[in-house]
Amino acid sequence: MILPGSAVRVKNGSDIYYGYQGLVQRVSDGKAAVLFEGGNWDKLVTFRLSELELVDATAGRKKAK
Repeated sequence: MILPGSAVRVKNGSDIYYGYQGLVQRVSDGKAAVLFEGGNWDKLVTFRLSELELVDATAGRKKAK
C-alpha cells in the first residue's frame, strides 16, 4: 500500500521519470504526489498509483552497532 512517506519508483516505461525514486507526499483520488530531490533541485510530480511501485528504502544500509 502506498502511503505518504513511502519510498516509490516510477515503473511506467513511457514516462520521462521512469526509474526515478522519490518520496510520496500526498495520496488522493487514486493519484500520488511524489517528491524527487536531486542535488540542487526538487520536483513534485503527480502520478497514478498504478504507475508507481514501492521501494525498500532501507536496502543497502548497514545497521549501526
